[in-house]
Amino acid sequence: MLLDVANIHAAYGQSQVLFGISLSIAAGEVVTLLGRNGMGKTTTVRTICGLLPITSGSIAISGQAISQLRPHRIARLGVGLVPEGRHIFPNLSVRENLLMAEANPGGLPDAWTMAKVIEFFPRLGERLSNGGGQLSGGEQQMLAIGRALMTNPQLLVLDEATEGLAPVIREEIWRRLIDLKELGLAMLIIDKEVDALSTFADRHYVVEKGTVIWSGSNQALADDSAIRERFLGIG
Repeated sequence: MLLDVANIHAAYGQSQVLFGISLSIAAGEVVTLLGRNGMGKTTTVRTICGLLPITSGSIAISGQAISQLRPHRIARLGVGLVPEGRHIFPNLSVRENLLMAEANPGGLPDAWTMAKVIEFFPRLGERLSNGGGQLSGGEQQMLAIGRALMTNPQLLVLDEATEGLAPVIREEIWRRLIDLKELGLAMLIIDKEVDALSTFADRHYVVEKGTVIWSGSNQALADDSAIRERFLGIG
């Protein structure tokens, strides 16, 4: 198993947020975390990436425990994060945003490079000398994904993959994520666009108040109207 999250608990100070979250992702698999705002999805991502310590449970990448590792060590093991809000460097150019993330710790022969990212997102090639703060929201999201790809991850984690983007840009992002799946890249995706996710995700987890209350395939989610209506707000 590429990612194995087992019964993790986590808190911000005295406020506990996660109450025994468990999930797994196989190599090349696309899995989603679904649920309403404030239910623990982003906190789960933060624990996986080492940005928030867990108080109990375990997290492993390819069998190696990572819950005690610093974020940069976890990144070197192959976890690439596209954070909520993008968090690109506004005062750096597009070129600099990409180059600062360049790494190939696994020695991949067909590694992601700046040229390959620009081929994947041609719009970034037209903006190479522009500052990150000069980009549109959609371009910033492309840059955030491209920056994560420059680390050559085994697992790409996207928190609110298309939040706040225009419909035409959302469609472009979905197409690129489908391309990444076809290239064999495993992904963990948080997004509210359940119908779009269901076109290419393999499995889904629904989170409510810091616990996984449902998991299953696309078809199982489509067939479970109670879960869709009560926890996802989808009729």
